[in-house]
Formats: sequence, C-alpha cells, structure tokens
Amino acid sequence: MNKPYDLEERTLLFALECRHYLKTLPKTISNIEDGKQLIRSSGSVGANYIEANEKLGDKDLVFRLKISRKEAKESKFWLRLLHELNPDQKTFSESLLFEIEELRKIMSAIITKTTK
Repeated sequence: MNKPYDLEERTLLFALECRHYLKTLPKTISNIEDGKQLIRSSGSVGANYIEANEKLGDKDLVFRLKISRKEAKESKFWLRLLHELNPDQKTFSESLLFEIEELRKIMSAIITKTTK
C-alpha cells in the first residue's frame, strides 16, 4: 500500500482498513466485542489527530497528539488480540499492526519535536 503523506488521510485509511479487516473475521463473541473496541480506538487515532491540527497552541497540540498516540497503542492491543485469535487472517492483521506502529512512531516524533 502506498502511504499518503497527509497524516489525516493516513489515519482515515487505517480506520477504514480496520473495518474491512473486521468484516473478514468469524462472528464469534470475542471477535465482535474486540472488534467494537478496535473500531472505537482506530477511529479515535484520526479524530484526535484532526483535533491536534486545530490546536489552540503548542500545549494543546501536544495534549491532543498524546491522546491520538494513546488510541494508537490501544488499537495495537485489540489488533494483537484479534491477530492471535484469527490465524487465517494474519496477513491482513500483520499489515495493520505494522501501520499502527508506524503511526504511533510518527505521533511520538511530532510530540518530541514540539516539546523541544
């Protein structure tokens, strides 16, 4: 997948891909419940990043980015659970796990740069 440079677009694509991934999974109780959590956290990564871009100052930017990064970490948790429980879809979940780690690193780099 060719990653867009625009981080708002990239976080949107991540949330969309999570939703596509969840459609491929068996409808077990754990997949449904973990999937709901993933839907919430994956959408929050982008929503909070958008909020960060509408910053009221550097403190607000860093605060919103930290929330976005926290949601990225949460998304990674739910993805890891789903990844382990659904071995037939590991290729799909591995690409999502790679992407959320990239997004988390980007958020961390922006936070570090802004707080220096």
